[in-house]
Amino acid sequence: VQLQASGGGLVQVGGFLNLSCAASGLTFSAYHTAWFRQAPGKEREFVGGISWSGDKIFYSDDVKGRFTVSRDNAKNTMYLQMNSLKPEDTAVYYCGAQRDQSPMPMNKEYGMEYWGKGTQVNVSS
Repeated sequence: VQLQASGGGLVQVGGFLNLSCAASGLTFSAYHTAWFRQAPGKEREFVGGISWSGDKIFYSDDVKGRFTVSRDNAKNTMYLQMNSLKPEDTAVYYCGAQRDQSPMPMNKEYGMEYWGKGTQVNVSS
């Protein structure tokens, strides 16, 4: 199983970035997926998650209204559209996958079954 996050970079405050998470080696449509991020010296935190069918989407309070999670099961890919970026959004962004019917919470790091390597997002002021 491989999850590969991409699309990170350097952006100014108020700017936008679009991240992608490409999955392989698993039946993507059988997994809920989520974005997490980890800033230097901090724990990994939940950003947003989406159910396998895309009918349930939820966000952390920090990004609600600015970020949008979506997925395309035909392309085995999840996306994170980030708008109105702030310096505190600077972090390494990771994608995770959780099997449908898992009893684990989606908004906790331990709830994810698979992780991808992250992509760095830097927001400059």
